[in-house]
This record gives sequence, C-alpha cells and structure tokens, in this order.
Amino acid sequence: MTWAHVAPAVTAAFLASIVEGVEALTVVLAVGSVRGWRGALTGAGAALAVLLALVAIFGPALALVPLGLIQIIVGTLLLLFGMRWLRKAILRAAGVLALHDEEAAFANQTQAMHASGGRAVGFDRVGFAAAFQITMLEGVEVVFIVIAVGAGGVGLMAPAALGAAAALLVVVLLGAIVRKPLSRVPENQLKFLVGVLLSAFGAFWVGEGIGLEWPGDDWSILALVLGFFGTAMLCVQVCGRAARQRLARS
Repeated sequence: MTWAHVAPAVTAAFLASIVEGVEALTVVLAVGSVRGWRGALTGAGAALAVLLALVAIFGPALALVPLGLIQIIVGTLLLLFGMRWLRKAILRAAGVLALHDEEAAFANQTQAMHASGGRAVGFDRVGFAAAFQITMLEGVEVVFIVIAVGAGGVGLMAPAALGAAAALLVVVLLGAIVRKPLSRVPENQLKFLVGVLLSAFGAFWVGEGIGLEWPGDDWSILALVLGFFGTAMLCVQVCGRAARQRLARS
C-alpha cells in the first residue's frame, strides 16, 4: 500500500463525513435546544449505532465478491455519486444555485420544533424521531462512501473508516463546544473537493475493473484528481459567464 493509494481514501471519507455531519448536527442542535437534549442525543446515538452495524455487516461481505466486479460496480456508483456532488458545487460556485445556509436551516428546524410543542415530559418521541431521521439520512451517504471507498482496493476499508470516524469526532467536539450551526464551515468548497475525489476514485476503479493499465499505478489517482479539478474549475467559469449573460439580458 502506498501513500498515493491511502491518502485519497482517507481524505474523501473524512471530508464527505464532515459535510454530512455538519448538516445533521444543525438539525440535532435545533431539536435539542427546543425539545430537550435527551431525546435529540438518544435519537442521534441510535442512528449512529444502526449505521455502524451496516458498515460492520456489509463491509466484510464485499470480500466474497470478485474484486474486479466490485471495482466496476462500486466505481460506477462512486463516479455518479461524486459527479452529483460536483455538479451542485459547480453551479453554486458559479452563482447559478444559492449557497447552502446552515443558519437558515437551523432557524427553520427550530421553528418546526416549536410548532410541534414545547419540551416533553419523559421520553420525547418527536425529538428522538427528528434526530434519528436526520442522522440516518445524512449518515447513509457516509456509509455508502466508506463502503465504496473501502471496497475499491485491498486494505482500504480501514483507512476509509478511520477518515469517517475522525470526521465524526471533529463534528461532535465542535457541536459540544459551540452548540450552534457551524455556518463558518466552507460547505460548498468541501463538497467541491469531495466531488472531485469521489469522481477520481470512481474513474480509477472502473478502469481497473475493466483491466485498464493505469500509468504509474496508484499515482494515476492524483492525475485524475487534478484532471477533474481543472475541468470543474473550467465549468465554473463557463457556467458563471452564462449566468451573468442571462442576468444582463433580463
């Protein structure tokens, strides 16, 4: 295993988990501040336990499938997944789509929790359900990325899981310290970078799955990252120019 092979896996899992973790944390904090922390933390913790079980079950099961087949299937899915993130990040960077606002999301969720009633006495099913739902929703994407990244090569499951675990620790610590939306996290920039990394991983593994001889072996991943990044930056310029021209005509 080389650093060129491991570093992108750890980085992709870490950054993707940070993005999804911040979005989940925003809702959990809103639920806890209105409904009480017991239900919110219990719901989030229950969802994390389910997600860890999914990784423990499906991760080792992939070892029973031929590596080439896994690389083609997972690589294709990872490429599509990364391109979806990258498309939104490009459009937001170009000004076509509005940037995601964690402060607004926190305010909307807080209003929704107030509308459902005040703090509950005893077990709060509303707070538990809200925290469980958002943690599962955002966490499923993290699980997919961890399993997909880990399935792409021998020995990558542990580095991918380590990256996700480190991100979870960072988000939890920040949430415990600030107890407010992490609006200063540059989410669009993170999604842009994660989209580039996932797309590069997906393209590399599809190539390996169909028997393509990559020049430089694992170092080709870095070349793919630079290629996707350069293409994405060019798309930002093109989309931004087109958006400004439409605005000027209107």
